[in-house]
Amino acid sequence: MLSAGQGKRLLPYTAERPKCIVPIHGRAMVEWQIDELIKCGVEDICVVLGYGADKVEQQLKDRYGQGGVRTLFNPFYSVGDNLSTCWIARSEMTEDFILLNGDTLFQAPVMETLLASERHPITVTIDRKNSYDGDDMKVVLDGERLLRIGKDLPLDQVCAESIGMLLFRGEGPELFRQAVEDVMRHPAALKRWYLSVIDELARKTPVWTCCIEGLLWCEVDCPADLKHAEKVVRAIADRQAGDMRGAV
Repeated sequence: MLSAGQGKRLLPYTAERPKCIVPIHGRAMVEWQIDELIKCGVEDICVVLGYGADKVEQQLKDRYGQGGVRTLFNPFYSVGDNLSTCWIARSEMTEDFILLNGDTLFQAPVMETLLASERHPITVTIDRKNSYDGDDMKVVLDGERLLRIGKDLPLDQVCAESIGMLLFRGEGPELFRQAVEDVMRHPAALKRWYLSVIDELARKTPVWTCCIEGLLWCEVDCPADLKHAEKVVRAIADRQAGDMRGAV
């Protein structure tokens, strides 16, 4: 989980704390993410931190116990983008793993759909909608295969958007880790997104997608997103409450 940034676009909510522990409907964003991961059977969770790392680590310890959730620290968080955060986590990329943006909230069926998808080295989770804006991480597809991914793709070619959740299996972890290490040798890499590496990989080797259209998820970039995020997590909480009632 990539949660190193302050989230300056979310000011003033992030003036004294990082984006990942901004509360939404009674829980920090990172807690909503971890709770849904646990529901899906994910047991080994590592959060890469930067801004306000001590505050996040204390909150994780209070909620999940000592060692319940592992953390790494990115000392370049103030000068780099999320590619450098991936580079810090490269030691975690030795076997199958999920890469999750720290501002992507989702219901468990999103993750369950991804985990149940056809086995490929690299799978990008996508969603479709009627139109796309400048903030969307757009994708161009050939069937289920990803051809391009980025924010500045021609709108007449865009098929869907990435939700910020990727699954690496088999040779995928090594492919991605090596690509990240190669790119990080160049000074300009500090300002790059990790999905730019996926875009480059997709031109050399097949990268596949998994569509979760109709399932609940959202990303939180700015204050206006908080209202929608509140609706999403309320729906997640209501679903959980309904499951508990049905089990009684």
